Amino acid sequence: MESHVELDNVTKFYQSQERQLHALHEVTFGVDRGEFVCIVGPSGCGKSTLLKIIAGLDEPSSGEVRFKGKIVQEPQSKISMVFQAFGLFPWRTVLENVEYGLEMQKAPKNERRDVSKRYLEMVGLSGYEHMYPKQLSGGMKQRVGIARALAVDPEVILMDEAFSAIDEVTAEVLREEVTTLHRETGKTFVLVTHNLSEALELADKVVVLSSRPAKVKKVLPIALERPRDRAHSTFIHMHTDILHLLKEELENTLLRHKLRNMDEVKSLHDMEAEDRPK
Repeated sequence: MESHVELDNVTKFYQSQERQLHALHEVTFGVDRGEFVCIVGPSGCGKSTLLKIIAGLDEPSSGEVRFKGKIVQEPQSKISMVFQAFGLFPWRTVLENVEYGLEMQKAPKNERRDVSKRYLEMVGLSGYEHMYPKQLSGGMKQRVGIARALAVDPEVILMDEAFSAIDEVTAEVLREEVTTLHRETGKTFVLVTHNLSEALELADKVVVLSSRPAKVKKVLPIALERPRDRAHSTFIHMHTDILHLLKEELENTLLRHKLRNMDEVKSLHDMEAEDRPK
């Protein structure tokens, strides 16, 4: 069966004035229709870059992303994104923020209003339509972001550290709501997170990335029944396994830095030796 979203040898280089940064290296995996996939990896390994490439907001240097078999080369109307920093327009009301994607699609005003109000109700924000982002808590802002992503009726919802900018109690409530939305809508979700318990709580499959340049280190199917108990022995065992994989990457990164520093020190000593009077 063809994957809903498929990544095939996605590689990304960034060129700065001083050097070339190798962010992603031949990243390959598939996301099935209706699946909830979480992507984890060491800090700075390129998880958010990968999500932007899936969204069509950035281009791979080589390799490709396919959505329903077609190469993604620009933003797709059926792929929505929820950002870590909320990404709301401060000059727009809650309702106007949710309407934005529909407005870009030239939907009639009455349709925009009806659809946006329906999704605001779905995320528990009925009655807040005419408030502005500055009047909302972090959790409420993220609810607006989720409603905006859903309002355009996407097939795929990408979430970039969507719960990390809010307190843990609010994040737990939102995770439960997202689980319900996933179950009720049957949409495909892809979440980048640094929170391993969050990944295990939400995902059908966890993709573990290596340190930069990020490669797929392991893909772990999560067969636990929902709702998931973090105290369950299988949950704890899988958490330990993923943590071990990430610690392995951290140790490898530290070792590479140490070896590079040793090489730099050796080069410096060689230069000093060459400069000494004969």
